[in-house]
Amino acid sequence: MNLTEFDVLLSPLDFEVLPMHDLEKTCCVVFDILRATSTMTIALANGTTGILPCRTIDEALAARTANPEILLAGERDGLRINSSVSGGVDFDLGNSPREMKAEVVSGRRLAMTTTNGTRALKACSGASLVWIGRFLNLSMLSQAICNAKQKRLLLVCAGTNNDPAHEDILGAGALCELLWNHFDEAA
Repeated sequence: MNLTEFDVLLSPLDFEVLPMHDLEKTCCVVFDILRATSTMTIALANGTTGILPCRTIDEALAARTANPEILLAGERDGLRINSSVSGGVDFDLGNSPREMKAEVVSGRRLAMTTTNGTRALKACSGASLVWIGRFLNLSMLSQAICNAKQKRLLLVCAGTNNDPAHEDILGAGALCELLWNHFDEAA
């Protein structure tokens, strides 16, 4: 493990400045536990071919225009995006793991926009590696981080609106504990 720097960002007020920083040799793990990252991992487990995180509704709509086969997924303030919010298009899916059924997402690509989770992912786009975290993949993430050759680890909590979210902080803390155990074993 080559880690020499480690940071945790607790809310959108912290991560909004990331695009102004050099994230080369940085591994980012984004946590939006209750929705976005859990929804994304279920979609991936159920066969989606990829997820394009979009900061805005317009960015997701542009992805659909470029590729009419893409599924639109997302929410604003916890509600599925409908035509009154998007300017005329109802999104195919919301931001719930329950909606990411294999018969819907398998073999399809998603353009996804959420209130906080995709904003956090987009803020990390300059990083060498970007992973999504949820409680069920923390063991895999800790092993992957230990195997990565990055100098910096940045845990990014998406939060709720512009406030910290307890569940994201708990997820980041649980990953920290697993990483400390790896450090102890390596010493």
